[in-house]
Amino acid sequence: MAARRIRPGRRAPRRQRRSRLLHGIVLLLLLAGAAALVWLWHAGQSWRPRDSDYPDQGAYLTDAAGAVRMATLRAIGARFVYVRASIGAERRDEAFARNFAAARRIGMPVGVVHEFDPCATADAQSANFVVMVPRDAQLLPAAIALDRLADDCPRRISEATIESELITLVNQIEIHTGLPVLLKAGRAFEERYGIAAGFERNLWLSQNWLEPDYGQRPWLMWTANDALRTEAAEQPIAWVVVRPGGERE
Repeated sequence: MAARRIRPGRRAPRRQRRSRLLHGIVLLLLLAGAAALVWLWHAGQSWRPRDSDYPDQGAYLTDAAGAVRMATLRAIGARFVYVRASIGAERRDEAFARNFAAARRIGMPVGVVHEFDPCATADAQSANFVVMVPRDAQLLPAAIALDRLADDCPRRISEATIESELITLVNQIEIHTGLPVLLKAGRAFEERYGIAAGFERNLWLSQNWLEPDYGQRPWLMWTANDALRTEAAEQPIAWVVVRPGGERE
């Protein structure tokens, strides 16, 4: 039987070679893009503004941070700390007493934060706040965190009602602390309710890595990185800076 003759392999058509080359380039670009995103994510976890640009820097702590070493926090550059105390009408931050006492023990200037709940009355929320926060002339101005919208409230809450209850809460907390409050307004809350224009209080805004501009007027404090990883805490913390020339006290 005659042996079959093996023909030499044919070169792929030019169009097919171009397609393979294009797929290879696309794959390389995707891999490079993924690597860049990973690098940015890791870099973002450790990013904070330069001290030369913002000399007055500090941290905002909640129980989500886990155990916090306050002396280490000060050693890495925190000159003040804010700690969450109360949430709405009933909830309280589980780490408040520990963080508050630790800051006072090492002489760290400390302020407190109440998280506003648009579903609850101002009277109930201020009662929750005053139980947690002592009258102390050495405290920094208290802050009211404005993040939760009224969309999930059990009953419909009008914007006028939210504004009215917030005005009452601001007055009640200021009577208790003796200082004007800071309004720690999230972007979604500000865009929905526009509180910055109606309240003559210093603003504390949040935006990772870039100065926020949604408050419609200059801010006093800025959460520049809401998930900064440091050796001072078990979990990420929010890193806060003060506008140069601004006054915290």
